[in-house]
Order: sequence, then structure tokens, then C-alpha cells
Amino acid sequence: MNENGEQDAAERAYAQQALAEELPADFLNLVVSMSHSALHYLGDAPDPVTGARDKQLPLARHSIDLLAMLQDKTRGNLSGEEERVLSQAIYDLRMRFVEVARGK
Repeated sequence: MNENGEQDAAERAYAQQALAEELPADFLNLVVSMSHSALHYLGDAPDPVTGARDKQLPLARHSIDLLAMLQDKTRGNLSGEEERVLSQAIYDLRMRFVEVARGK
């Protein structure tokens, strides 16, 4: 850490690498990652670098649409848990999108 108590770039890179090695590259982590992107664009999750919370509704919609496309393309090929997580993520994100678009 530097004198301000902040992580420097090398420490952040090391922490990110360690986290990536712990997370398996599986379908559920893909859904979670894509969902987090949508939440970021909805202004619900901070930018990992700046900490800012910016709303970018077109990008949020695109992220949600990508999850819906993934659902369509994988129909019949997912485990029960994978289907439930994906369906719930899409539903929750769509509801949150409506709330944010209405200004709530």
C-alpha cells in the first residue's frame, strides 16, 4: 500500500490474478460476471478502477439482452441450477432496469 493506504497497480494486479485462479471458468461464473456488468451499467455497482457509479442504460440493456440470448442458445443444455440462476438473473436485471429507467 502507498502512504495514502491505497493499493498500487502491482498489488491490484496480483490480487486480481489470485482471484481469477480461484474462480473456475464455468457457466455460473459467466452468468455472475455478465450480471455484474449489467449492474455496473445500471449504476448499482461501482467501477472497479474509479469507484464511480455511472448509469449507462443502453449498455445495461445490451448486457441483459446478451444474457437472454445466452438463455435462448443454451435452452435444454443447462443443469437445473444453471437454468435457475440464469433465469433469476435475467428477471432481476430486467426489473431493476425498469426501476432505473423510471428514475426510482
